[in-house]
Amino acid sequence: MLLILRPGEKKGDDTRPVERQYYGAECSSIEPENNMTKPWLAVLLTALLVACSKDAPQSESSVPDAVAESPADVEWQLYGNDWGEQRFSELDHINRENVDELGLAWSFDMYTQRGIEATPLMVDGTLYVSGSWSMVYALDAVTGELKWFHDPAVDRAFLARACCDAVNRGVAYDGGRIFVGTLDGRLLALDAGTGEVEWDIQTTDRTQFYTITGAPRIADGKVIIGNGGADMGVRGFVSAYDTTTGEMAWRFHTVPGNPAEGFENATMESAADTWNGEWWEWGGGGTVWDSIVYDPQLDLVYVGVGNGAARNQDVRSPGGGDNLFLASIVALNADTGEYVWHYQTTPGDTWDYTATQHMILAELNINGETRSVLMQAPKNGFFYVLDRATGELISARPYTQVTWATGIDPESGRPIENPKARDFENPVPVFPWIGGGHNWSPMSYNPVTGLVYFAEMSVPQVNYGPTRDIDRLPGKGWTNTGFNSMAGAPPDISTAELNAIMATATSGRLLAWDPVAQKERWQHDAGRALNAGALSTAGMLVFQGDADGAFNAYDAESGTKLWSADAQTLVMAAPITYRIDGEQYVAVAAGYGGGGAHEAGTLDHGRKLRNKSRVLVYSLGGEQTLPPLPVDERVMPQPMPATASADVVAEGQVLYQRLCAWCHGDGLRTGGINPDLRWSSEATHDNWQNIVIDGMLEKRGMVGFSRFIDAEGAEAIRQYVLTEANRLYSELNAQAAAIE
Repeated sequence: MLLILRPGEKKGDDTRPVERQYYGAECSSIEPENNMTKPWLAVLLTALLVACSKDAPQSESSVPDAVAESPADVEWQLYGNDWGEQRFSELDHINRENVDELGLAWSFDMYTQRGIEATPLMVDGTLYVSGSWSMVYALDAVTGELKWFHDPAVDRAFLARACCDAVNRGVAYDGGRIFVGTLDGRLLALDAGTGEVEWDIQTTDRTQFYTITGAPRIADGKVIIGNGGADMGVRGFVSAYDTTTGEMAWRFHTVPGNPAEGFENATMESAADTWNGEWWEWGGGGTVWDSIVYDPQLDLVYVGVGNGAARNQDVRSPGGGDNLFLASIVALNADTGEYVWHYQTTPGDTWDYTATQHMILAELNINGETRSVLMQAPKNGFFYVLDRATGELISARPYTQVTWATGIDPESGRPIENPKARDFENPVPVFPWIGGGHNWSPMSYNPVTGLVYFAEMSVPQVNYGPTRDIDRLPGKGWTNTGFNSMAGAPPDISTAELNAIMATATSGRLLAWDPVAQKERWQHDAGRALNAGALSTAGMLVFQGDADGAFNAYDAESGTKLWSADAQTLVMAAPITYRIDGEQYVAVAAGYGGGGAHEAGTLDHGRKLRNKSRVLVYSLGGEQTLPPLPVDERVMPQPMPATASADVVAEGQVLYQRLCAWCHGDGLRTGGINPDLRWSSEATHDNWQNIVIDGMLEKRGMVGFSRFIDAEGAEAIRQYVLTEANRLYSELNAQAAAIE
């Protein structure tokens, strides 16, 4: 059974002049004369043609013209290409037989040097892509020429509120408008032709520590947006706005607020029964910072809900409880925002196992019955298949190494927990880590192979209970996980030894997952932890960036790598493909950064990747080349000596881990996007108090921390930095001497 709908269509509505789509392909773009020569596509083609003829009459412009010199253009109007966000394209001009002829058609250098995670859109010959700091670029999809550019002028101080860089995951398109969420919590509607601002709405309370990094979604005349900030002590919600006027249509809170102030609705009152203590003092968390999917068939909006504030349930909700709707998939009525159903992947989450990861809607044949399903591989390591009308669990199996639970009970749908995973006084390594077995990077489902393609990571974590009173107190405005913040500090070993450990103790793979059999069909080893989006096509290809700065194409059935291009930086975002004037293009936004380089610096330290924020577009026979990157010839100057006692340095390390590591890396092992403080100049040390306490560099994102530490604490951090700087200087000199 194939669902055939157009962007914006539901319940038989037939008002928008856009080509019809099912969850995975466009009927109007089928080319029988080409595709019928491929046996593996014959079944799909026949089903599509039958579905298109039976569902509704097609306009003359949407019927394939077998005698046309050039086939119809094929756009990428929706975030995931179709309403089900399958990220599958029926285009097959680029295929596994000729992909080795793929070359760079053009590239465009963005104006910033931070992480790039956006999925581009292609509408009417224009490629729309967002970059860091929520900037939007409109590029000619054939030549790469800049048509317009919009800078929303985000206050750089908001960088201190973002856990994982000033990234933006993409824009939405509807009715001649481009919609983008900004890091400072606004939602903008831009004229798609000119980039002029039509409306600009503040969706969050700027006095609290909200951010927006996710892409908006369109749902029947409304634009849906969530937010981030759970780690900073906020209360999560998702909002819908009228696409034309910007007026708010509805808002759904994901966790209950202070009972003394009353509940917004009966759903929140019921959810409060699953919490204990004074959770509202911590904020509660539960931000919808990424995945949102609209189902026009059922008129439902599915939202993925994040972790709690604080992460540690023992301090957030003493006495336990499921803590709804943390780590849950929640289905809402698209018209009203009212609760319909939920499925909680990790009840009482305490490991940062968010359910904000990419969701896919599809029709699967399960036990001889066609089921309308929702699929997700959230952080907790299990791949879920749910009935998307009811939220019923159909199946769940681990897709990565999982030790926090032994399985999912098929009757209750609840995890079978390993009791040791919650023992934080005698902790053991737990898989997956806080970054998850799979994180935000979009998956792709190919209805021909029946496989879901996504990035998998295997990294352990160890959580230690809070050792200081401050770790047990609400910390709105700074990251307080409720755990011992020193747990993330690397061991007292050399940088070279640490890099070697991280390169071997962690791993990443591109997985091809069978969601019906719930098993891996093939995998491609990526070496280090991998977090990159995927695209699959009817050309039997899977496109994805790898962990070493390459952009690759794989055989969708076997996993064999068929093509690779040096991107000169990390490709984290998901690619798209489109066709103009008969030419198929593959486009991707590239640029190293994000959480790995920002928060999890130890994981990425020593990777030798740089940021080069670009849009890269490939076509068969493309002949462009990227200019070589400049060689880094910096030599570390000899640092000033540390003058404090060992006790002061130790206190400085504790304060650093609590306040600074989220941007500058655990143990000063930065991922390379924010400054490595060990290289701080003498002028920086001379102005240390002005920077750390007074916020001298706030306009560059380095806010002052006078709310949290005094001058004595700031100096202790400086002494710790100097101690580590001198250690690194000695290591580098020893390495240079060994080479000579």
